[in-house]
Amino acid sequence: MFSPGMKRSNLSSRKERNLGPPVPASPITPVAHNSIANRPSTGTPAPWATRLSVLARTSPVNKSETGNDVKPVYVGEFPQVVRDEQACLLGKHIPGDACISGGMDKETCLSWIICGNKLFIWNYLSPVASKNCIVLELPSIALEDGHISGTSYHSSSWLVSVVNWDSPRRESSKVVHSCISAGLVMCNTRTRTVFYWPDIYDRGGSMPTVTMLSPDESEVTSSPINGKSTANRQRQLSRPMSFVGSSSLNSLIASAVLAGQHVCVALACGSNDEMWKFYCTPNGVQCSKVNLSSLDSDNGQFGGSKGYPRSLVWRFSHCSPEDSSRQFFLLTDHEIHCLSLTFHPDLDISKVWSHEIVGTDGDLGIKKDLAGQKRIWALDLQVDGYGKVITVLVATFCKDRVSSSNYTQYSLLTMQYKSGGNAASDMHERVLEKKAPIQVIVPKARVEDEDFLFSMRLRVGGKPLGSVVILSGDGTATVSHYYANSTRLYQFDLPYDAGKVLDVSVLPSTDDGEDGAWVVLTEKAGIWTIPEKAVVLGGVEPPERSLSRKGSSNERSGQEERRNLTFAGNIAPRRVSSEAWDSADRQRTAMAGFTRRSIHDEESEALLGQLFHDFLLTEQVDGSFEKLQHSGAFERDGETSVFSRISKSIIDTLPKHWTTTRGAEILAMTHNQLMDKQQKHEKFLQFLALSKCHEELCSKQRQSLQTILEHGEKLAGVIQLRELQNIISQNRSKTAGSMHFSSETQISGALWDLIQLIGEKARRNTVLLMDRDNAEVFYSKVSDLEEVFCCLDKHLKYIISEEQPVEAQVQKSCELADAIVSIIRNALLYRDEHHMWYPPPEGLTPWYSQSLVRNGMWKVASFMLQLLKDTSGLDISAKSEVYTHLEMLTEVILEAYAGAITAKVDRGEEHKVLLDEYWKWRDSLLESLYQLAKDLVEGGRQVLNLGANESDEECLRKLSSTLLSIAKTHEAYNTMWTICCDLNDSLLLRNLMHDSMGPKGGFSYFVFEQLYKKRQFSRLLRLGEEFQDELSIFLKQHRGLLWLHELFLHQFSSASETLHGLALSQDEISLSEGEEVEDPEPTIWIATLSDRKCLLNLSKIATMAGKCADYETKMSRIEADLKLLKLQEEIVKCLPADEGQEYDGQRLLRPEELIELCLKAENPELALRAFDAFAWSSSSFRRSHRNLLEECWKNAVDLDDWGQLYQASKDEGWSDEETLRQLRHTVLFQASSRCYGPQGETIEDGFEEVFPLRKHDSEVSAVKDSNYSVEAVLIQHKDFPDAGKLMLTAVMLGSASEQNDIEPRES
Repeated sequence: MFSPGMKRSNLSSRKERNLGPPVPASPITPVAHNSIANRPSTGTPAPWATRLSVLARTSPVNKSETGNDVKPVYVGEFPQVVRDEQACLLGKHIPGDACISGGMDKETCLSWIICGNKLFIWNYLSPVASKNCIVLELPSIALEDGHISGTSYHSSSWLVSVVNWDSPRRESSKVVHSCISAGLVMCNTRTRTVFYWPDIYDRGGSMPTVTMLSPDESEVTSSPINGKSTANRQRQLSRPMSFVGSSSLNSLIASAVLAGQHVCVALACGSNDEMWKFYCTPNGVQCSKVNLSSLDSDNGQFGGSKGYPRSLVWRFSHCSPEDSSRQFFLLTDHEIHCLSLTFHPDLDISKVWSHEIVGTDGDLGIKKDLAGQKRIWALDLQVDGYGKVITVLVATFCKDRVSSSNYTQYSLLTMQYKSGGNAASDMHERVLEKKAPIQVIVPKARVEDEDFLFSMRLRVGGKPLGSVVILSGDGTATVSHYYANSTRLYQFDLPYDAGKVLDVSVLPSTDDGEDGAWVVLTEKAGIWTIPEKAVVLGGVEPPERSLSRKGSSNERSGQEERRNLTFAGNIAPRRVSSEAWDSADRQRTAMAGFTRRSIHDEESEALLGQLFHDFLLTEQVDGSFEKLQHSGAFERDGETSVFSRISKSIIDTLPKHWTTTRGAEILAMTHNQLMDKQQKHEKFLQFLALSKCHEELCSKQRQSLQTILEHGEKLAGVIQLRELQNIISQNRSKTAGSMHFSSETQISGALWDLIQLIGEKARRNTVLLMDRDNAEVFYSKVSDLEEVFCCLDKHLKYIISEEQPVEAQVQKSCELADAIVSIIRNALLYRDEHHMWYPPPEGLTPWYSQSLVRNGMWKVASFMLQLLKDTSGLDISAKSEVYTHLEMLTEVILEAYAGAITAKVDRGEEHKVLLDEYWKWRDSLLESLYQLAKDLVEGGRQVLNLGANESDEECLRKLSSTLLSIAKTHEAYNTMWTICCDLNDSLLLRNLMHDSMGPKGGFSYFVFEQLYKKRQFSRLLRLGEEFQDELSIFLKQHRGLLWLHELFLHQFSSASETLHGLALSQDEISLSEGEEVEDPEPTIWIATLSDRKCLLNLSKIATMAGKCADYETKMSRIEADLKLLKLQEEIVKCLPADEGQEYDGQRLLRPEELIELCLKAENPELALRAFDAFAWSSSSFRRSHRNLLEECWKNAVDLDDWGQLYQASKDEGWSDEETLRQLRHTVLFQASSRCYGPQGETIEDGFEEVFPLRKHDSEVSAVKDSNYSVEAVLIQHKDFPDAGKLMLTAVMLGSASEQNDIEPRES
């Protein structure tokens, strides 16, 4: 394949491709060292060797020159039955002439090989493929087409398509792709013989339905081979016909129609503008030819030239049972057609759209008729997993106008659906556009014949993102990857005895949604993968390297190429142009991870490894700390630290002797291996301590030291997990009643499925582990123990299916819960035993407290809760088992949450969301567990081994003891309260209140709240005798009971203040205070003025008992408030009847409200009461309400007719005694006597300090504003010019007279 332009004869080229040795100058020429029998010089074993070993993957070339980063990775050998059949076939044919064909199916992960008359099918992801290989025998009719030469590029003369019957039901897990039911359609490209197996996993139906086509038949129907064929079918099958001279089938696709009935439809296209449709059922295959010309509205030909159409591809790889149709693409010589196959009612095919890719418009695809172009071939088509991006492999035959030499140019055309376009709206509307400019793979390659070009196949979807693989008929595979503004090519190259590359597929996607690395099926050497790193570091720019089995005329030496590869591996990725793939950003992110570590880090790690190795031998650490410090080993923290990396390498070591074991044999060997790791890790800790590295790490690299010790925690957890698996296996064997079950039966179960799941995921993500067993990988990759919880979170439905019996679900969920508890508890035990080794924990999050781990644990717990909720018919023994395991699981879940919250608080990060989540799950788990415990007590005495004489309370006490301890540790106060109430144990309640002294009073505060809500006030106050301070804090929000507790504590002064405050509270005081109680009617005990008077009198008594320093002040204040209450009663009585109804006499009125009522009434008596309200209020009130006081004086002046008094004094000539007698009856006189007289009583400062009589008095008082005075008010009165003297006389006489001398005012 792909080499620079160089015309050679077809005969010689084919000989070199199949039989001849490589060109001596080629860099793939083997090194001439072969000391092992039956082994090629490069180390790849022959299929007849005993077994593919680790040595087979090791090149004899110096690793320092090439490096293993650019090499493909061996995955696994063929099943034994395949190897045996290959050896038999090779013994009957001349080497190079034995025809072996094969392929891979990405959706089902099945690979297949045809050897002789047998078809072998197995899962290429399975590490134990030899135990799960399906062997189907081809009927003899399939071999009657005669011998097809192995030198033909079409030696693989069979097209195979797998139909997955169970794919819609098994999409929940992206990690495990285990097909359990599949059909298979198989068609010979030459003879048109069609086979159909309805279910390849059905051992009873291994014989297929078979039919043959002929060029002149438009419809053929057949039935299964059962020895009772009709004469017509005998005629059809008796003379197989070869189509070699006319045309051959190029592509085959199949889709399920009725999965439950094993009915499917298959489509095949041929090289002579033809398409066939096969309706396959278990009873027979109905074949019909599709008239392509009738599908085209322009009545044109789909193929247009010899060899077309080329490719058939489903637009979407998966088909739902609800879909009534399915779209597929058809590639012709110049167009892409999108067709639709309707399943019901008939299998009709209609055209959706077509797009010209080879024409005169270069914006639509490839522009033809350019200078130097002779011909353009569209070779193959593939579509991405989303059905949006279409990639076409194109070959162009060109002539160099300078040198007049011919050459072939290979390129990739990438098209995509237009954004927002509707493909079904208009058949003639353009729905595709170029995603990127045409990517030239090889600018100038040798000229090949058309058969060789048509043998090329395209594969898309593998890593690196955007890379493709081109397969050619001579058995080579080349990865093309666009990177750093150029195309780089990586050739999958194995020695010649490994045979050809049969097919290439992609490892299925895992949790990230992206497909994995390329996986290669070879003819003789098993299955290999091409790591992403190999493509990135090993790719070269064409045409610097030969990309086919033939050498290149301008190929450089192997040593020069290796230098370029080493150089390329250290080049940082350059920026990709805007016209490159839209995935370039993600590519650059991935490539950045492949940049090799600095020499400085590698030297430090190597030095540490050597020093530790010397310590293991001599137990001496002389100068180790200084050497490491000088090398810069302490410069990095966390997982990148050299200390963390050495620790990880210790616990993640892959024992080499495990490669020969499978299944239960691994479990029998892991214990010693894990113990050896633990012992070595302990030695590493000793090395750190003796060399003083531990002290340095503890002070400067806390995260590194934490990571190292967490490696020990994980190792302890894995060791215990292995012991648990051994116990489960032994118990299952005993339960079965026989020790003769297979190893798979003994080790099967939820935990084993989980181990297989994690191991499979690790193998998929790290292709270097593909040849290892799943269990081996799991027990070796100890540092990735978090994957246990990740898989539980995302793939629990695969491990425990809802379709399984309830008993099986209970058993599996309990088994998983036991595994989680074993891991976490042993990790915590390790932490306790090594607590002196750990750095200060502030801000460090334990590995088991990470969100990934918490989510996995909660997923199992929530499943168990849902199991209890949905299956009310569980028996008592099952409920008891769920309770026991869920209780243990709850403890470790809450412990993990507590660690995460503590770390966030230490770092000062926002933790409110996490705290709310913690509280939610805590209450949900504990409340469900306690309810289950009560159910068990009611009906499970025998199961729980409870005594018949024990009461329900005693049984519940025993059963809930652990649950109560968990609730106490994690402050689940509601659960603690409920248990104490159900047990009716006040002693237990008080003990818990003493022990749980958290923030805001802890559990005691919660208990007080519950008692208050239930209005059990006596019980609440009695608890206050023992919890005095706690109850004082609680009752600060409930003052209705606070004074009682303060009296009990002999805090009389505080009780007086509390009572005083309650008496003057503006709102009605309820003991329920809006809380939900059993009685919907709240109990209001401060509802009337009499209640308030009672509280004030109690306050007086408490004040007298307290005898504090400000005793007199407090007493006067209480007396004043009592007078205000009395004043309110009097004021309300004096109000008119209509206004008095508005005030029921119960609500406490503020002083300003009383004053405003008095002013509004315009009653002389009430006007004087307003001054009383001012007098019994505080001086601060009077000062802040001077405007209101001014209104009271104005009202007092207005209530008397001063004009009439003045006129009477003139007319009658009043003497001083008469004037005094007349003025005594005025409101002004009486108000002045009340406020300023000798017997006027006020609280705190008098009226003079706020509102003096005369203007000049304001200058010496605290009030500097002369407008605030009685005289200023009088001056503003309308009668002041005439009666001003009388007004002032009344004020002055009133201020000097005693209230006893004032005569009552006549009404």
